[in-house]
Amino acid sequence: MRAQALEHSETVTSHLRQCIVQAGGWLSFERWMAEVLYAPGLGYYSAGSIKLAARNTQDQAGLAGDFVTAPELSPAFGRTLAHQIAQVFAGCTGPKVLEFGAGSGQLAHDILEELKTLGFHPQYDILELSADLKQRQQQALAPWGEQVRWLDRPGPAFEGIILANEVLDAMPVHIVGFDQDGQAIERGVIWTDDGFAWQDQPAGALLADTLKARLPVLPGYITELNLAAEAWMQQITEWLSKGVALLIDYGFTASEFFHPQRRSGTLMCHIQHTAHDNPFFAPGLQDITAHVDFSAMATAAHRSGLTVMGFTSQARFLINTGLATQAARLNRHEARALEKLVSEAEMGELFKVLAVGKQIDLPLIGFSRSDRRHQL
Repeated sequence: MRAQALEHSETVTSHLRQCIVQAGGWLSFERWMAEVLYAPGLGYYSAGSIKLAARNTQDQAGLAGDFVTAPELSPAFGRTLAHQIAQVFAGCTGPKVLEFGAGSGQLAHDILEELKTLGFHPQYDILELSADLKQRQQQALAPWGEQVRWLDRPGPAFEGIILANEVLDAMPVHIVGFDQDGQAIERGVIWTDDGFAWQDQPAGALLADTLKARLPVLPGYITELNLAAEAWMQQITEWLSKGVALLIDYGFTASEFFHPQRRSGTLMCHIQHTAHDNPFFAPGLQDITAHVDFSAMATAAHRSGLTVMGFTSQARFLINTGLATQAARLNRHEARALEKLVSEAEMGELFKVLAVGKQIDLPLIGFSRSDRRHQL
C-alpha cells in the first residue's frame, strides 16, 4: 500500500479509537461499521479512494479499485434493466428515476441510453454519499446535462423507479447471536494492545427480541441484523407516490440466511479485488459488507404498506427482461463478461432482485418466470 493510504488508515484508526473511548470502551459493530465506512472525510465511502474498477479496465493487470459491480462488467446489465423500467414508466405520469449509490455512473448511462431508444427521456436523480464516486459520476454523465441531477436527500414523492444496486449490503449491521448458554448477545469492538478486537455483551431488548423472532436459540451462532436497511425500505413509501423500487444485491431468504452453514455470519470485506472476513484490517481502505436478508426486507415493505411485486435471482430477472436480445449486441469481450452475470457459480444465483411497489398493479416482466415470492 502507498504511504499516503497507510497514513489515512492510521487517521481513521485514531478516529475509531476515540469513538470507542467516548462510548465507554465498547462500541457496537453497527456504530463501528458506520464510522469506518461513512465518517465525513475519513470513512471508506466518504474519502477519496477509488472503490471500483471501470469497465474499460477489466482486462488490465492490476485493476484499480477494490471490487467490480454488474454494470461495469457488461452494458447488457443496464440496457436490460431499462426494459423493466420502461414497463413501469408506461403507467406513470412524468416518471423519474432515483438511484441510490450510483457507482461510477455506468449503470445510469446504460439505462438512459436504452430508455432513449425506447422513447423515454426521464429525469434521473442520484443520491451518492461517496465524494470520489460522485465526481466520477459527474464526469461520466456530463453529456446528459440537466437530465441528471445529484441530490443530498430524496426530494418530494414522485412517480417512477427507485433503484438500488449493491446498496443494502453496505448499510451498517448489528452483529448478534447467542452465547454458549443461549443468551442473546451483541458483538462490539474494543481497543487492546494488539489493536481492535471483538467483545460480546448482552443484547438490548430490541435486538434480542428481533433475533429470537427470526432464529431459534442456537448457542454459539453469530449473524447480522440490518435494521438500517429495513428502516430504509420503510421510507420508500415516503419517496414514491406511484411506482416500483428495484433492489439488486447479494443475499438470501431467511431460511438460507440463518442456515447452520452460516453460523459465523456473512460479513465480507473487499480490498484491491481480494475478499476476506477481517473488518479490522486497514480501516478506511476497504469495503465492509453483509449479505441481505430479503425476507426481512419484504416484511419491512409490507409493514409500510408497500406491495412485494417480485423476487427472483439476478440471472432469471435478466433473462426475463430480454437479456438474449441484448447479448446479440455485444462484442466478444462483453459477451464473456456477461457469463459472470448469469452463471449460478458467479453472480447469477447469489444476487437477487426484489421489487416492491406503491399504487401500481402490474405484472412485472422481470418476474414473469421463476418468481420466488413464495420463498420469502
